[in-house]
Amino acid sequence: MAATNQTQVTEFVLLGFSHGRPFLFALFLAVYLATLLGNSTILSLVCLDPHLRSPMYFFLGHLSCLDLCYSSVTVPKVLANALRPQATISYGGCLAQAFALMWCAGAECALLALMAYDRCAAVCRPLHYAQALSPATCAAAAAGCWLWGLLDSALHTLLAARLSFCGAARLRHIFCDVPPLLAAACSNTRLSQLALHVSSVFVGLGPFLLVVISYLCILATILRMPLATSRRKAFSTCSAHLLVVTLYFVAANLNYNRPSSGYSAAADTLVSALYCIVTPMLNPLIYSLRNREVWGALRRAL
Repeated sequence: MAATNQTQVTEFVLLGFSHGRPFLFALFLAVYLATLLGNSTILSLVCLDPHLRSPMYFFLGHLSCLDLCYSSVTVPKVLANALRPQATISYGGCLAQAFALMWCAGAECALLALMAYDRCAAVCRPLHYAQALSPATCAAAAAGCWLWGLLDSALHTLLAARLSFCGAARLRHIFCDVPPLLAAACSNTRLSQLALHVSSVFVGLGPFLLVVISYLCILATILRMPLATSRRKAFSTCSAHLLVVTLYFVAANLNYNRPSSGYSAAADTLVSALYCIVTPMLNPLIYSLRNREVWGALRRAL
């Protein structure tokens, strides 16, 4: 019976577009264009400029690539649905979108922790920095981040593909993700819910704790700096990085560890937009706005 119900579902109706379609279209279009411009610029500079060959810029290039994928997975379909009388997505397209979204989410969590460790090694142990983060080590670590996200996403997507849906399949969201699929399913979702909670600890909370520990070590080193100017500059940079990382992890945790009653469609839209649409736009600004090497590379490119 469950298999019959599931094969009858050919598309999902997305209910997050009930109000404010012109506003959503204009807002997401502006954010998407800014994301494409910022991250494409960073990725191009890292690939082309020989001065940006340190581990920090290597990881920043991977972050920009991830953010481009993140936004492109969701926003173009959101823009298309915002112009239609009824927002829909096919069953296969929904699973593919959820798979790609969770792949990017898992990989970015690991990559943010890796970038925090990179800064910690550079500030706290500068003499051992080149040895600890050799080119081979950086390449293996970056590949591990992508693989980590892929394995996590594959697990959740396989579990979601086993769900059955009764009657009209409606998702209280503006795009497909695993939590809205679980809320709309009429079959038992206990295993999928358990997998989400366990994954949030290892894929979300674990990397976030590594980020916090790394920045605490950086903070302790900064406080021992003799010059007040150096301390202010380091504090300013680290606080901006930590702010955007915290925003990402908190929003992602709220999305994948929601209460049993769920959120409203408007709250779902806000939480999801923060971590997979807004944060990709902010990352190139936060990580590069006060970076003289990036600005120098941009001037040379122009």
